[in-house]
Amino acid sequence: MDSPGFGRPRPGRKLGPIADSVGSAHRAWLEPVRETYLRSGLTLNDLSGRARVAKSKISELLRGTGLYPRWEIVLSLGTELKLPDWPLHSLWRQAALEAHKSREWVEGCSEKTLTTSAAPPLEHCAFSELVEDRYRRYAQCFLEDIPRDIAVSNSFDILWLRWNDALASPDHRRFAWEVLRATVMSRTPHLDGRPELGSAAFDTVALSSMTTQIDRMNQFTESLELFKAISRLPDHQLDVTVLRSLCGFTQRGASALLGVSMASVRSDERHARRFLESLIYPPPKTEGNTA
Repeated sequence: MDSPGFGRPRPGRKLGPIADSVGSAHRAWLEPVRETYLRSGLTLNDLSGRARVAKSKISELLRGTGLYPRWEIVLSLGTELKLPDWPLHSLWRQAALEAHKSREWVEGCSEKTLTTSAAPPLEHCAFSELVEDRYRRYAQCFLEDIPRDIAVSNSFDILWLRWNDALASPDHRRFAWEVLRATVMSRTPHLDGRPELGSAAFDTVALSSMTTQIDRMNQFTESLELFKAISRLPDHQLDVTVLRSLCGFTQRGASALLGVSMASVRSDERHARRFLESLIYPPPKTEGNTA
């Protein structure tokens, strides 16, 4: 049963939005905490009294303003909102390091509180084991090894925090994919608002089959042009193209990973192919009549 206050209309001043300056790693844990609070029906006064944290401090934390919060404050809020502390701490720690907090500061915050290393739900464990390697293959097309592993790990932590939301969604696979995609894209270099795929060229099947340096350089140049074109695809078409053409998934495999129908995969692939062909092999220009 939900604790008293969950689901009640929330009186008082509306909570402001998350600050634009909040980075992706910080948002990874802040957004689930904030969304859980907004659904809880609790007021800032309620949460302040329960967590024994000043109302102004909670407001700053939920908007991402002020100094990066210490772990004991985040833990207090997470406990009252019934969020699992292990993935919350993992995401908080990663964001703290990326915010240039020293390891001494991070460990000093953490050692004062006990973080329970409880296992995630069994369904979450089974799902993670099933898709981890596949998620890593997708992320590899955008990120180098270390940021790739961080992105995949963070995705599973976020999914743990939001597992009930995933189960309540129309398809937990689709929900999980959206979490992964958002996490990967937040760490991917972008050019003109679109993700760059340049590093993926080194792992293509075409390149690995080239035997001479000249052949490899020619293929590399062609691949870079192709990847620039792929990056301009709409999101769904881009994902299908990356999974099918760069990761080698079958249509059925891409469908299962994305949590969408086979018909949707086929449609996205067909539209993507037409778009790419129009960019890479544009129709010849015809000159007007000169007579």
